[in-house]
Amino acid sequence: MHRFSRWGLALACLGLGIALGCFVAGSRSTGENPRPAPPVPREIASYREVVQRALPAVVSIEGKSVAKKPDPRRKRPDNFDQLPREYQQFWEELERRQERMQPEESMGFGSGFIVDPSGVILTNYHVVEGADQVEVTLVDGRKYPSKQIVSDKKTDVAIIRIQPHSALPSLVFGDSDAMEIGDRVLAMGAPFGLTGSVTSGIISAKGRNLRMNMNEDFLQTDAAINPGSSGGPLVNLEGKVIGVTAAIKSRSGGFQGVGLAITSNLAKQAMQQLVKDGSVHRGYMGVQIKDVDPDGATQLGLRETAVVVRKVFPQSPAANAGLNAGDVIVSVAGRAVKNGGDLARIVGGLSVNTTTDVLIFRDGKYYTLKMKVGDQPDDGG
Repeated sequence: MHRFSRWGLALACLGLGIALGCFVAGSRSTGENPRPAPPVPREIASYREVVQRALPAVVSIEGKSVAKKPDPRRKRPDNFDQLPREYQQFWEELERRQERMQPEESMGFGSGFIVDPSGVILTNYHVVEGADQVEVTLVDGRKYPSKQIVSDKKTDVAIIRIQPHSALPSLVFGDSDAMEIGDRVLAMGAPFGLTGSVTSGIISAKGRNLRMNMNEDFLQTDAAINPGSSGGPLVNLEGKVIGVTAAIKSRSGGFQGVGLAITSNLAKQAMQQLVKDGSVHRGYMGVQIKDVDPDGATQLGLRETAVVVRKVFPQSPAANAGLNAGDVIVSVAGRAVKNGGDLARIVGGLSVNTTTDVLIFRDGKYYTLKMKVGDQPDDGG
């Protein structure tokens, strides 16, 4: 009996050691991975609800222009005034017939979307460029001619007004600044004339500036975009417009995975002024600048990147506010200026003739200057 007792005690101690070892190992393992793996996002099976809400407000646009006719008087004989009256009447009747003939030339084809149920349509400037009138076709096939076209070349945005008999489906704008790389989006339009087309993708990049327009702020997407898609909406999964399809980056002229859309915030800003005034006025500062990279910012004693003033134009708002070459612009109107694109967007969005704060860094110190915002010249200043 004594022998079995000793063996029992030994086995009990061995079991306790194994249990403690497992507990310690488990504790160490838990310590190495304190957080559980993030859940894998559930795959979206269909975009049908978003498409059903948004697609009825998407339109196709064909621009048309009256073909220029040669001056009929050039065809008159040199001695027209000396010809018999019968010959003069013949030429005059020919001229009247030519005047009545007004052949139309197609100027191009693109897309757009309704932003107001009363018949206000947003599209690209380059879709309607040179057109005297357009024909707008809704997804359901209804057609509306229009000569009411106003545009803003600097942002490549245009407004068309049509006269429907009843309220039309329309889209609302979302906040393009709230979109992040990786967010899903849908592009809608009429690529190659195929009206009512929808493609899907993600936001590939933000803040693209390709120097295609004077005022730029592009979202990049891999949603398929092709010729004819221009002017169509780029929408988020709430069906809100976060971009206006504008261009593709391509070697072949067709889709290669890089599409560009004007941000909704920039397009909306231009659209509101076009609807109200028929033109767009932007804030103007009057400086030439250069970006300050992270190394330069560190050398200057700044915590973030900014822009340095290279030149101040005489009698400009910047000159009147006291800015000098060499000043570093840190913020305008309380918004951080990290690069030249930021400065252009912030100042351009300010109301003309209002006074705003400009925070600068000069000789190791920060100064706040008061600047009266000017009206941007046609050439951008």
